Amino acid sequence: MKTSNQRKTGTITIEEFRAIYRALAHRSEIHELFFSYSPNRKILPETNLIEFLRKEQFVIDADEAIASELIAKYEPIEEVQRKKQMSFEGFLRYMNSKDCLIFKRDHTIVYQNMSYPLRDYFISSSHNTYLISDQLIGPSHLWGYSSALMKGCRCLEIDCWDGPQNEPIVYHGHTLTSKITFRTVIEVIDKYAFAVSDYPVVLSLENHCSPKQQEVMADYLETILGDKLLTTIIGDTFPTDLPSPELLKFKILIKNKKVGTLEETVLRRGLDSHGEIGEFLEEVEQSEDDETEESTLLPPKSPQLKRRNAIRRSPPLPRKKLKTKKIKLAMELSELVIYTKAEKFKSFEHSRANQKFYEMNSLGEVRARKLAKQTANEFVLHTANFITRIYPKGTRATSSNYNPQEFWNVGCQM
Repeated sequence: MKTSNQRKTGTITIEEFRAIYRALAHRSEIHELFFSYSPNRKILPETNLIEFLRKEQFVIDADEAIASELIAKYEPIEEVQRKKQMSFEGFLRYMNSKDCLIFKRDHTIVYQNMSYPLRDYFISSSHNTYLISDQLIGPSHLWGYSSALMKGCRCLEIDCWDGPQNEPIVYHGHTLTSKITFRTVIEVIDKYAFAVSDYPVVLSLENHCSPKQQEVMADYLETILGDKLLTTIIGDTFPTDLPSPELLKFKILIKNKKVGTLEETVLRRGLDSHGEIGEFLEEVEQSEDDETEESTLLPPKSPQLKRRNAIRRSPPLPRKKLKTKKIKLAMELSELVIYTKAEKFKSFEHSRANQKFYEMNSLGEVRARKLAKQTANEFVLHTANFITRIYPKGTRATSSNYNPQEFWNVGCQM
């Protein structure tokens, strides 16, 4: 390779090409493996290949027929193939083939039963999908959405705020992160939503927009996503349970707060709701571990302020506070929420008595961790009936992730 760089003639010789190929493809560990089974370090006879398959690949039933099939499939030199042998080149091709994948070949396609209700599946999810760096001053970028979807992510978060000229924007509110438009986010999602998976995508809206700009959001969702957007129930009769991923293939669902019930939405189907605004009161419970909305980060305090705070006496633990706030929703956006209505979590008892099958909860990781430790059985019963999403605590300024296993253990889907 060095010689070819020195020549600078624009061409390389066949020997230089071979040297480059060997440097890139001939991995030392495969060389060592081949040499340990090849009598002359050049050729692997059929009997030695069988020995390799049994000892290294754990193909217990390896025999002449299996060895001959591999030689015919991977050995490029005809003369070696005729002698029922394998050269290092053939061995290398075999070792780099699908036959040597560490994963089960049967599992390269969806092999699970996908006909159960949506809540019965773990859903690959992202938080603040638009951020590609830290949570305070990092850039918001469309690449966050395309990248997540190309990795198979099925739940994306969009933080929506009023923007100039009646154009909703997406960014981490009250921080110095950059801004992108809601319209371009939906265009990217439309392009990549089903590039690697046919199964449904949930758009989790953290909606801070005025009703006027919510109508703009609803218009973009409908016009850009078209038939991909789920706008009504599946089937002719009103459901009593969530549909399956199989029934929701190639559909995009909106997760947001909603005015009224799904039954009322179905009855209003086809009516013009442009300009209509729905209102409802929501109880907000704020405690020491979770904020009223998904945590909005503030810039860190100065060192001087930290020092002054350090010498003060520690205040008592904050007590939970209850207050009520009025929620205003554009009915056009509310009507797009079908099977994923965002419902404030109060308690397991309250959910059992009042929550509908199409309503789901979001919990901060700190509160969810306490519930998982103190009332694991109740948590499992809850997630058996309702989709539950766990979002990271607000102090994760570097965009670090919690370990999802403890929440998977109690059935949290997102």
